[in-house]
Amino acid sequence: MKIEIDSNSGFCFGVVKAIEIAESELEKDKKLYCLGDIVHNGAEVNRLENKGLITINHDEVKKLKNTKVLLRAHGEPPETYEIAKQNNIELIDASCPIVLNLQKKIHKSYSEIKDIEGQIIIYGKQGHAEVIGLLGHTDNKGIVISDINDLDKIDFTKPVSIFSQTTKSSSGYQKIIDAIKEKMIETQGNDNINFISHASTCKQVSTRDVKLVKFAKRHDIIIFVSGKKSSNGKLLYEVCKNENERTYFVSNTDELKKEWFKKSDSVGICGATSTPEWLMRNIKNTIETYE
Repeated sequence: MKIEIDSNSGFCFGVVKAIEIAESELEKDKKLYCLGDIVHNGAEVNRLENKGLITINHDEVKKLKNTKVLLRAHGEPPETYEIAKQNNIELIDASCPIVLNLQKKIHKSYSEIKDIEGQIIIYGKQGHAEVIGLLGHTDNKGIVISDINDLDKIDFTKPVSIFSQTTKSSSGYQKIIDAIKEKMIETQGNDNINFISHASTCKQVSTRDVKLVKFAKRHDIIIFVSGKKSSNGKLLYEVCKNENERTYFVSNTDELKKEWFKKSDSVGICGATSTPEWLMRNIKNTIETYE
């Protein structure tokens, strides 16, 4: 068998930075709280927890005092920083700089548009950690749109300023933009609408679907490696599955099945933005034992 690991798969730079910061802190103190899973991959979370990382939720962080807490790459709402200040918590802020920049833009846009009864629209997954952080910069008054079916949440007679969760597909975002503009023009009866769209997807992540299409076509069988909690993983798996029927989703080597493979197969291994490179290498090493 010929086996290739996709060079475009694996951690984005924001996740790499967060994990490097966590490892550096753990070398010094042997214990560090992290607000939420540092990455949506169980194998990587377990690896870091074995080093002393303690994953906590937002209710638990309110009970902590006089300690350190790591903020993961997804970013946090203003409320988290206020809690830390009140409880004398030292925040180790590993928020992705692209997410932090987006939070600032949304805060500025919300401050301007609320005076004219406008709406902040966020194209993203409801309840996703990054989206929760973004909503916090709109006093939680932003409207989250996951797909075309959510458009009825919008008042098309009012101004709209739209942003995207950084990890969403650029093509998916453009479809939402076009649909909202069309609805506003139709509702208002002219094209003189107050509509602003902002480029806010991360190019390193948002173009992975396009690259994966080519990768999936190039191989006989695709092994997609991802944690089951990863929304990015579910999306990219479907991209591969649509192009290659012999695409299998696994979270670890135990889920591989020898009968999936033929000796003549060209095997492609790829994953989500939350998939560690070491896990994809482990998958490759296991498949090699099937020959």
